[in-house]
Amino acid sequence: MSTTISAADVKKLRDMTGAGMMDCKGALGEAEGDFEKAIEILRKKGEKLSLKRADRDATEGVVLALINDERTRGIVIKISSETDFVAKNENFIAMTRKIAETILAHFPATKEEALALPFDDELTIGQKITEQVGVIGEKIELADYSHIEAPMVAPYIHMGNKAGVLIGLSKSHNDYFDAGRDVAMQVAAMNPVALDKDFVDPSVIEKEIEIGKEIARNEGKAEEMLEKIALGKLNKFYKENTLLNQDFVKDNKQTVAGYLKGFDKELTVTDFKHVKLG
Repeated sequence: MSTTISAADVKKLRDMTGAGMMDCKGALGEAEGDFEKAIEILRKKGEKLSLKRADRDATEGVVLALINDERTRGIVIKISSETDFVAKNENFIAMTRKIAETILAHFPATKEEALALPFDDELTIGQKITEQVGVIGEKIELADYSHIEAPMVAPYIHMGNKAGVLIGLSKSHNDYFDAGRDVAMQVAAMNPVALDKDFVDPSVIEKEIEIGKEIARNEGKAEEMLEKIALGKLNKFYKENTLLNQDFVKDNKQTVAGYLKGFDKELTVTDFKHVKLG
């Protein structure tokens, strides 16, 4: 029994990838409606895709990134809502800020610990969010919580609370803070998957090699050359998708790593967190 592919599904895949309508329809049919498999099929056919790595079904809400006064700790949270109307409400934003400030002050290790923190004298953060579900009539939740501790932490909030980034730097100096914010903006703009190639998930590497081989095979390359060609494509993947190896958006003649070394040869990013809506 064949899977029915709707025009809406085809448009959704096209919006996600930038591929042509007929290519998207064919890929969805072959993947029996599975969007992730369809993306892989398009890539294996050599389609040039502008993939959006955000969650496929957009959600609304507020993202905030805050750091402590010493600039050594930072947290980023996402309080999600169903509608943009709620996300833009001043009371909802104020509640999210109070939650973020409370979490920063206590610096819990996990989201579960964050939800158990006191919001006020009567309610925990988790209970306050549950209360607001009843008041507002929408699904509201602490959808994401990440934190960084480093010699220096720099935050960035993008697009009206729609994304937040934290950057941890290996050294602390007043001159480095703006550099950290520049790198945080890089993360928001270029959406790296990892800090460096050593931090890329092995399953991602395996998938990229498989895709590289399939593309080369479809181009008629000899079977004994496929591994070498795929590894070459993998190096390109690292350059485009790992933060320290990406071209710096404010000066593409140097990498992010090179930009930071311009301040101090030992200055680098120790970690980053990127939380976003959508």
